Amino acid sequence: MDVYEAVTSRRAVRGFTDRHVSKEVLERVVAAAAWAPSASNLQPWRAYVVTGRPLAELKKCAGERLASGDAWDEPEYEQYPPDLKSPYRERRSAFGEQRYGALGIPREDLEARQRAASANWDCFGAPAALFCYIDRDMGPAQWSDVGMYLQTVMLLLRAEGLHSCAQMAWAKYRRSVAQVLSPPDGLILFCGMSIGFEDADVAGAARTGRAPLEETVTFVDGCGASAGPMNS
Repeated sequence: MDVYEAVTSRRAVRGFTDRHVSKEVLERVVAAAAWAPSASNLQPWRAYVVTGRPLAELKKCAGERLASGDAWDEPEYEQYPPDLKSPYRERRSAFGEQRYGALGIPREDLEARQRAASANWDCFGAPAALFCYIDRDMGPAQWSDVGMYLQTVMLLLRAEGLHSCAQMAWAKYRRSVAQVLSPPDGLILFCGMSIGFEDADVAGAARTGRAPLEETVTFVDGCGASAGPMNS
């Protein structure tokens, strides 16, 4: 699989089979992902790859909290600006409509939406997961480095025939994750990532679209600035 195919076939998969993912493959992926770029080579990520009994324990703990109505852990970072402006507000809304619409869940059925969202804490059935931390003393540039690391991991997973789903949702149960993983003090859980083989029979598997190129990219050449691809 070449890089272009890995990029265009990567998407957030929310349904996995229980097919085993070998430790050798996971080790190969994270070893190669260590070459992801970071400013001054700080490598500010701390990743935990979890499978088997520890992952089952974590899923069980999260499921019990969910069933009991236990409140989410207080946030350690802001996932979205409180007043999300246009066009980001519309893009987020469109994602929700597509995501839940594919599951046959109407906008007003909040209970059904919550049930669908609860699959996050079962890793959508995936047999492997990665949890990514960052030192709380790091700044915005280092958070960007962590994003590049995670993208590298996801593309390498595609090269291995695997899929993934990055999940900030796990930050809401960060204390439960810490009980299983025992990370050093001073780290913030940024996200989890479900890893495995896609279950093609799971509903709602359609890939979300992307904004037109002219909305996000401006080409500047000798003829002046222009939106979208350069003219040949």
